Amino acid sequence: MSRHFDAIIIGAGQAGPPLAGRLTEAGRTVAMIERKLFGGTCVNTGCMPTKTLVASAYAARLARRGSEYGVVFPGQISIDMATVKARADAVSSRARTGVETWLRGMAGCTVIQGHARFTAPRTVQVGEETLTADEVYINAGGRASVPDLPGVDRTPYLTNSSILALEGLPDHLVIVGGSYIGLEFAQMYRRFGAEVTVVEKGAHLIGREDEEISEAVRDILTAEGVKIHTGAECIRLSPHEQGVSVGVNDGAEIVGSHLLLAVGRRPNTDDLGLDAAGVKTDARGYIQVDDTLATSAAGVWALGDCNGRGAFTHTAYDDFEIVAANRLDGAARRVSQRITAYALYIDPPLGRVGLSEAEARKTGRPLLVGRRAMSQVGRAIEKGETQGLMKVVVDAETRQILGGAILGVGGDEAIHGVIDIMNAGAPYTTLQQAVPIHPTVSELIPTLLGEMKPA
Repeated sequence: MSRHFDAIIIGAGQAGPPLAGRLTEAGRTVAMIERKLFGGTCVNTGCMPTKTLVASAYAARLARRGSEYGVVFPGQISIDMATVKARADAVSSRARTGVETWLRGMAGCTVIQGHARFTAPRTVQVGEETLTADEVYINAGGRASVPDLPGVDRTPYLTNSSILALEGLPDHLVIVGGSYIGLEFAQMYRRFGAEVTVVEKGAHLIGREDEEISEAVRDILTAEGVKIHTGAECIRLSPHEQGVSVGVNDGAEIVGSHLLLAVGRRPNTDDLGLDAAGVKTDARGYIQVDDTLATSAAGVWALGDCNGRGAFTHTAYDDFEIVAANRLDGAARRVSQRITAYALYIDPPLGRVGLSEAEARKTGRPLLVGRRAMSQVGRAIEKGETQGLMKVVVDAETRQILGGAILGVGGDEAIHGVIDIMNAGAPYTTLQQAVPIHPTVSELIPTLLGEMKPA
């Protein structure tokens, strides 16, 4: 059986469904192909379930600190992991069902479940059916990367996806990988009551961040009892009677009940038959795209995690907006116009935008840098959450903000003031002269900008 559509979308992640909506509104016929779970990584194994778990872990932490605020609970605080898991599952399930229901009820959209594979340019096989289209949009997403560590083939391990299926609490969770995903799970499970050890090959946690940010994150985690081993060379894995053994450096051994591998992501592109479509990938499997997200094959675009141009839900959604604006609205939007911003959802969170200080220094520009400890922020003091710092980096000549970081209570929200000014292309003085609301974390950003010094 063969059918033709105006457009085929492979993958119902963050970019695919809204693109289907825009295309069908424009009168196009669309085939939406999803091999497994609607909603992609964010809904099923990423943002939604993990941030729901982070919220439960935060509640546990706050309950234990109740007496600091004059709130006293009778008895000991305990964790019901079955309820914690059920809550996260329910949040994901509702979102997943919502996406699927939306697509199946969308006029002009045909939902097909199965594994899509190219057999020729703009020709896709799904089961026994052959689909052709004038345009094809690949939104295939990504998955956890499993490192080729000695012993990995014979040692039981978890990924960011499979750990969500745990019914109980690990006695001792060992995490290989001291970056964003690994650290969120580290603090979360420590707050649930597990012993947690993080093993990181690099000299610092979250190596892309400035060292002072990385060290501040380390201080936050170690203060809660997370054990951290950085500079861990020669990592090796093996089964152990207690669960798993992680060997590091000169014979040192860390024994845990469970092992989480959190060392990065890889794109879901290895089984799509991209060669048959003329779609080129790089050495890591990411689909090569130009500044408009077009691939090497005529009439084929790649959006989201599979194109290597951003590994976040919000960048995937922005990919949709770029493609939709260019294809349907006559716009000329480019990926290079996007300012990178993201967050690390430990507690307190880290909100980040643009260049780090180390990255800015590499540009050779004259810099102004401002810093302020969260212990000097009134709102943080009032809330009893004074860990972390605020930081901003500015081009001294152009007065343009190059980057910022807020590691502290509300940091993931407060950073948006900096993000907005950067996107507007306004000088830092515009934000410095603003009149923010008191008392907030954001109100100290103008003060921070007024205290900058040459770096």
